[in-house]
Amino acid sequence: MSEVSTIGLDIAKAVFHAHGADASGRMIFSRRLTRAKLLAFFADQPCCTVALEACGGAHHWARELASLGHDVRLIPPAYVKPFVKRSKNDAADAEAICEAAQRPSMRYAAIKTEAQQAAGMVFRTRDLLVRQRTQLINAIRGHLTEFGWVAPKGPSHLSVLAGLLDESEELGASLPEAARTMFTVMTGQLEQLNDQIALLDKEIAKRAREDVSARRLMTIPGIGPITATAILALAPPPESFAKGRDFAAWLGLTPRQHSSGGKEKLGSISKMGERTLRRLLIIGSSAVVLHASKRGAPAGSWLEQMLARKPRMLVTVALANKTARIVWAVLTKNEDYKAPVAAAA
Repeated sequence: MSEVSTIGLDIAKAVFHAHGADASGRMIFSRRLTRAKLLAFFADQPCCTVALEACGGAHHWARELASLGHDVRLIPPAYVKPFVKRSKNDAADAEAICEAAQRPSMRYAAIKTEAQQAAGMVFRTRDLLVRQRTQLINAIRGHLTEFGWVAPKGPSHLSVLAGLLDESEELGASLPEAARTMFTVMTGQLEQLNDQIALLDKEIAKRAREDVSARRLMTIPGIGPITATAILALAPPPESFAKGRDFAAWLGLTPRQHSSGGKEKLGSISKMGERTLRRLLIIGSSAVVLHASKRGAPAGSWLEQMLARKPRMLVTVALANKTARIVWAVLTKNEDYKAPVAAAA
């Protein structure tokens, strides 16, 4: 009987399915496993390649299986889907994962450590709180509009509205007692969210000051403490990419191709990869472009030439792409960013 060389593991909360195959791809076993028996099953298996989809809980199981001596690989789900045969079920998914792992050109996701996942939680938590704050601000503004109160956009104006609630009688725009109570509840929650977000911002700034790589990244225009520490926490090691353009493509900042018959057709950016990092780079680039639009870019620089002939939003995305490639170079070479000398006019 041939020895198993590759195992495709379809993971879930409680029920798992393992599909084992030999070096030629012939099936050796297909077994349904419970969560309690999973590690015991793999402890009895000879050391081999174990492939999982890069989904929720995959990094935890990858670390556990790697500790047993297996060569664990995480495959993006989009690369597994083409190998699923007809009906979708746990057994078919495990077989597709096993077959995808045996392709020599398959791409894999890097396995994250617990420290990396914990650092990533800081940004996920901050994003969650910022979204909740935005929802609360919109709710307050919307409800106040129903009573004839209209405030300028932006979180900074909510403190003014909170003060006006106490003076509503003087302004001749009295509110019902029930509405006043609800507005007091919402403004209190808004203050708590602001305090929690401020604490997370301090934690992120502290991490950025203590990390050498983060300090290097902050020498790049448009990258601050939040973006720098997010890149180190959420992005794979820079050695995973052959060049800076590969890193930009992983972030989804390169054009989507729809070429055929030797005719090259490029569209908008692909928006594939890590959404958080892509958003942070575009926000940072928009700040740089806005500053250059108001005060002028360095004479003869790439940014000046782009702003002279392209729309500002297009320049912002192009600068985000350029920044992503600079990030890869800074992390690979372990050097601070050095601004290029502007070309002579």
